[in-house]
Amino acid sequence: MQYLGVEYQMNHAPKLDQSFIPFGVWRAAYLKGAKQPISIAVERDKGRVSVQHTFIYGTEEMAEADYRYVERYVKFLLWSIGGFRVSVCGCSAIAQRLKKAYAPGGEREFDHTFFFQLYERELEILDLPLDACPQANEMAEPMGGNMDGCRIGFDAGGSDRKVSAVVDGECVYSEEVVWFPKLQEDPDYHYGHIVEAFKTAASKMPRVDAIGVSSAGVFIGNAPMVASLFIKVPRSNWDKVKTIYDRAAKEIGDVPIVVANDGDVSALAGAMGLGVGSIMGVAMGTSEAVGYVDKDKNVLGWINELAFAPVDLQEGAMQDEWSTDYGVGCKYFSQDAVIKLAPAAGIELEESLSPAEKLKVVQALMQEDDPRAQAIFETIGAYLAYTVVLYSQFYDIEHMMMLGRVMSGKGGDTILRVCQEILVAEYPDLAKKCQVMLPDEKTRRVGQSVAAASLPRIR
Repeated sequence: MQYLGVEYQMNHAPKLDQSFIPFGVWRAAYLKGAKQPISIAVERDKGRVSVQHTFIYGTEEMAEADYRYVERYVKFLLWSIGGFRVSVCGCSAIAQRLKKAYAPGGEREFDHTFFFQLYERELEILDLPLDACPQANEMAEPMGGNMDGCRIGFDAGGSDRKVSAVVDGECVYSEEVVWFPKLQEDPDYHYGHIVEAFKTAASKMPRVDAIGVSSAGVFIGNAPMVASLFIKVPRSNWDKVKTIYDRAAKEIGDVPIVVANDGDVSALAGAMGLGVGSIMGVAMGTSEAVGYVDKDKNVLGWINELAFAPVDLQEGAMQDEWSTDYGVGCKYFSQDAVIKLAPAAGIELEESLSPAEKLKVVQALMQEDDPRAQAIFETIGAYLAYTVVLYSQFYDIEHMMMLGRVMSGKGGDTILRVCQEILVAEYPDLAKKCQVMLPDEKTRRVGQSVAAASLPRIR
């Protein structure tokens, strides 16, 4: 197979998507002939800088391949690591092109706006010589695993909220309550529900020593800077959102509170259940949610928003309506992936159904061993195998824990089986190192809200 003059090999093309061009597989093939060094530094909050050293061809014939490689590489780094300043060192032509793409009105205008909202400063692309590349400054941070004392664990989901009262590591009370945060413009609605959950859990314990929160979104400290729970809240009212969890904790008392991305908390739950690190959690639900803890069970301070990082290079890949980009993870590892593939499988889904209801229709067919549904989940399994290759190029992964409603039932079993079969056949060393798995019973018992409760250290 060939793309932009680079020959790459994929022996198990996804059954219903033969045009799929896996970024990780193509990247590895591209680098075999690339000799001109180029470095990319990404700076984010707290003075943290991540630096990647790589290569391009640097020839006129491979100019488009070079730009496509670096542009997708930068995109992946921004959505995995996060950052407000990207230094492209060693190729002025590519740097200048990226500057235009990531400017207002450019091809990546959405990314420019997103990272401005996240860090409250303009996203910059700097054009620097190779020897002026910034120095790396990474700071991994311990997260969770604290089980002493009386703790509240709160899991802020998009359709229900779960709270647990945890005493010395034992869950003594938990409840789930339906709420509708994504429909509310007034953050006082969210605040009222959060305080009510905290107070309910507090009433089940003799005291409260600490509060931990798991929530979708990107956080600076405990402040949600971009979060789907508050999608309807106007940015003019965002000051109330940024302080919402700290203010709610004060209703309980002077206790430490830590808020973390729900993907990282899922990875933490896996680390607590398995007793090991180097875990990536990937949840396939409404979108793709990803979290990661390193070998020491620390978080890297990365945003891990891989739903919007590229996995597929094909020009005709499905567009993500929110981020406006093509071939990004949310269209391959979510209910949208199932819906996207249904027409190719010969399954007609009623337009009046919600995305969740469409998924249920396909899953019901899968339970009856319908070969059309089987083809859908086999295709997603192939997507996953080749994306494990990509993710492993950026993260040290020994356990990839698959979660979410798409992974339930026979469909999830099929995704897992096909993924493992492809890895064993084409990437045996990676298959030995990285175990793609469903959470075991012990990890399930830890649970999201209990893992969240373990986030703070008691003062």
